[in-house]
Amino acid sequence: MKSQHTPFEGGPMDGRVLPVLVGPTGHPPKTYRIPVPDPDGGPDTVLVYRRVPRGHSRRLGLIQGWKYQYAPDDTSGGRLRWPWSRPQGTPSGKPDDANG
Repeated sequence: MKSQHTPFEGGPMDGRVLPVLVGPTGHPPKTYRIPVPDPDGGPDTVLVYRRVPRGHSRRLGLIQGWKYQYAPDDTSGGRLRWPWSRPQGTPSGKPDDANG
């Protein structure tokens, strides 16, 4: 597997550079979750970082690389969002038929 040194901004990991595995396209994952164990034995705290462009080239505007930015208000829960999926909180039943 190939990895890429990726910087982190904001939050507890600010200023650190970690090797992150890249996918088949050569990009790191869109979100990076870091579980932090609780010293008192409670549930783990999960730090969430989102991938953002590091910079753009001057002439063509191509992305130069990636970095991770702290996202403290992330509510995605790590689930994939498919185009045919229902939004969160939508009831799962047949819709009422008004013509029936």
